[in-house]
Amino acid sequence: MDDERQRPDHGPLAGFTVGVTAARRADELGALLERRGAAVLHAPALRIVPLADDGELLAATEELVERAPDIVVATTAIGFRGWVGAADGWGLGERLLAGLGGVRILARGPKVKGAVRAAGLTEEWSPASESLAEVLDRLLAEGVDGLRIAVQLHGEPLPGFVESLRAGGAEVVGVPVYRWLPPEDLGPVDRLLDATVSRTLDAVTFTSAPAAASLLSRAGERGLLDDLVAALGHDVLPACVGPVTALPLQGHGVDTVQPERFRLGPLVQVLCRELPARARVLPVAGHRVEIRGHAVLVDDGLRPVPPAGMSLLRALARRPGWVVARADLLRALPGAGRDEHAVETAVARLRGALGAPGLIQTVVKRGYRLALDPRAESKYADA
Repeated sequence: MDDERQRPDHGPLAGFTVGVTAARRADELGALLERRGAAVLHAPALRIVPLADDGELLAATEELVERAPDIVVATTAIGFRGWVGAADGWGLGERLLAGLGGVRILARGPKVKGAVRAAGLTEEWSPASESLAEVLDRLLAEGVDGLRIAVQLHGEPLPGFVESLRAGGAEVVGVPVYRWLPPEDLGPVDRLLDATVSRTLDAVTFTSAPAAASLLSRAGERGLLDDLVAALGHDVLPACVGPVTALPLQGHGVDTVQPERFRLGPLVQVLCRELPARARVLPVAGHRVEIRGHAVLVDDGLRPVPPAGMSLLRALARRPGWVVARADLLRALPGAGRDEHAVETAVARLRGALGAPGLIQTVVKRGYRLALDPRAESKYADA
């Protein structure tokens, strides 16, 4: 019972703010994050064109009905199901399935395999890794010269995949099972961009390459591309569901974190591991102080802190135990002007938010300092 009473009542992502760029399954991802304590800023970077309204998909379907391919590469379950459903709506469903019945089908993973079988078809092979790179390696090793290959595109041309098949001599028919367009309302995306470049977000999640590309494109339109790349490169953690999703960011030199399994649950688990590991932890006045995005853990108690207070605390934590002058703290306060009394007010509010006034010491006529425990002074002397 004692262990139960002492267990923290907050999740591993408490005190962190995470941006969600997904258009599809955004509610599911947001719920997973919030269940673990995160604050979520949702800004769909794209919108999905309904399949039945997509002329490109209709044209590709008619082409494949008239002349069946030798191989079909199925990449997403929702896309494959949507393709069959759209074909039914156009009166082409039976002819499409009949044509694909004698075709070699390669499914990227188990979910896609399930969708293929649900349509009454059977896949020839599916990689255990769920990697399109492994699918490509297999096709090229077998030889594709002279073959007609239908490739289900999941929102964007697969970088390098189609080109490699064509370089190997294949005729490739792209099947755009759903297409992405910029969102009709750019307000949420702009707010997410502003939050990222101002470092008020701790992480941004990406579940598709088009979402990453769209965010980069919008940043470029607003003249914020360099700022966005800098923020994602140092202070705001970019988390991608898989390597294909990460490609647009990697093209700008941004490293990302990814789960081993390309699913939403493992993506959230990566954030649960990475974000707390990036938090600053200090021994202050006999307490364990962990500085998170918009809150502070004082021992095991979660203490929400307003933005001005977090700015002050981060300025003090840059040189823990050292005196920070009021003028320097004033510069750290957003919109504080030139009145150093604003620092006194902000420090008082910060002490109240932390619930332990002794964490921050006043040094008369000089400024303020974090009351770093004496045993830690030498460790942080040159911080």
